[in-house]
Amino acid sequence: MITVSNVGLQFGGRKLFEDVNIKFTPGNCYGLIGANGAGKSTFLKILSGEIESQAGHVSMKPGERMAVLKQNHYEYEQEQVLQTVIMGHARLFEVMKEKDAIYMKEDFSDEDGMKAAELEGEFAELNGWEAESDAALLLRGLGIGEDHHEKTLSELTEGEKVKVLLAQALFGQPDVLLLDEPTNGLDIKAIQWLEDFLINFENTVIVVSHDRHFLNNVCTHIADLDFGKIQIYVGNYDFWYESSQLALKLAQDQNKKKEEQIKELESFVARFSANASKSKQATSRKKQLEKITLEDIKPSSRKYPYIHFTPEREIGNDLLRVENLSKTVDGVQVLNNVSFTMEKDDKIALVGANEIAKTTLFKILMGELEPDAGTYKWGITTSQSYFPKDNAQYFEGCDLNLVDWLRQFSPEDDSETFLRGFLGRMLFSGEEVLKEASVLSGGEKVRCMLSKMMLSGANVLLLDEPTNHLDLESITALNNGLINFKGSMIFSSHDQQFIRTVSTRIIELTNNGIIDKDTYDEYLAVATK
Repeated sequence: MITVSNVGLQFGGRKLFEDVNIKFTPGNCYGLIGANGAGKSTFLKILSGEIESQAGHVSMKPGERMAVLKQNHYEYEQEQVLQTVIMGHARLFEVMKEKDAIYMKEDFSDEDGMKAAELEGEFAELNGWEAESDAALLLRGLGIGEDHHEKTLSELTEGEKVKVLLAQALFGQPDVLLLDEPTNGLDIKAIQWLEDFLINFENTVIVVSHDRHFLNNVCTHIADLDFGKIQIYVGNYDFWYESSQLALKLAQDQNKKKEEQIKELESFVARFSANASKSKQATSRKKQLEKITLEDIKPSSRKYPYIHFTPEREIGNDLLRVENLSKTVDGVQVLNNVSFTMEKDDKIALVGANEIAKTTLFKILMGELEPDAGTYKWGITTSQSYFPKDNAQYFEGCDLNLVDWLRQFSPEDDSETFLRGFLGRMLFSGEEVLKEASVLSGGEKVRCMLSKMMLSGANVLLLDEPTNHLDLESITALNNGLINFKGSMIFSSHDQQFIRTVSTRIIELTNNGIIDKDTYDEYLAVATK
């Protein structure tokens, strides 16, 4: 358990938190959410002791151990993989090293023997004899085979290093586990394994993630960072989102009788409770959900951008035909004999581990690259709008303010009033619209690119990782906007919920063509074998 008492922190006169009082208890997984810049990662650093709060304190029971997912693998580059995982339990690793150093002595004394016996006792208490097998089990679960366990981290790929640091955090059954974006860089199998691990983990977990599917699967509670406070809600992310929207609706409808509001709440809670799975966490959560009262749910201060794509012309049946496309990039063949036909109303999700292959296909379809072999042809009724993964060319060195930047892409109405109104719906208000495009944050640039696409009136959208850099609110708005889009699209994303709810078809680019499935579940059945 970890207790937060009257914690406060401010940066440059801006209050991030004030009088935060919470208890995070064992057996629960808390999803820490908040708008970009609200201070989620900072709060985790306060919990871990990396940053000191300016007021209040954080405490754990004596003897309890905290583990934190580290982001910097460079400090372990010369360490052996298996040893790096065991380093996650600092005291156990220290005992191992002390013990080994004593046994290596040539002049082994009686005093050394007594110290070694003392260390052996502590080693056994810390489950040291199982340390290597436990570490190996974690690594195998995350997809790091035994042939890699004796290597140094410098010999691994970036994705493998991410998995090693995650195994390090999970090692040794910590009493409190802090995870900041643990699914970043993980493949589908590794994410599913991690979900199962956390569902069965009996201690305290606090996690920050932009992966809504992950939060829905593992979280028993949501810790909402809003108004400089942190409020704990029972349930997963979807329950928090729907309940906050219901609370907003009820608050706006002041004339509605309380009895009607209670009935609406009861219906809402019953719907979510019925969807609880059979896991221990979900069963416990269901019981807690059923006890929720009208006063327990509160509207959020979050603002959601208005994302709505309207095609200017109806699309025909002949959209896109791709035949035997192949392409080599930097000496590596990334596309090999890719063929598919895009039908009307298709919303195709490109999936798979090869990021370069997906981006290369997007660039070929948009005419930015020439294939080495094969052809593609767009239908005459189609118009395309493209969201590139790298949008630097649109912003670097650009001294235009946001109104003038967007004016470049407004084919019909380029008036200041229209453009300001459009930007306002995308959460750029007041003086913010006068900022230079070159100084925008990653999330702000994405919102500008989406604005550009909305103004295009295209009936086919191509989106390469559009959820990168977005907060949960913008991801949710984009997710809903693409579900409601009446045209067709090809997109890539690591957000499982995004893929599941938007796509009508899944295509994986492989070394030998494609895997083409109707649903994500059908694809997973093949991909996770």
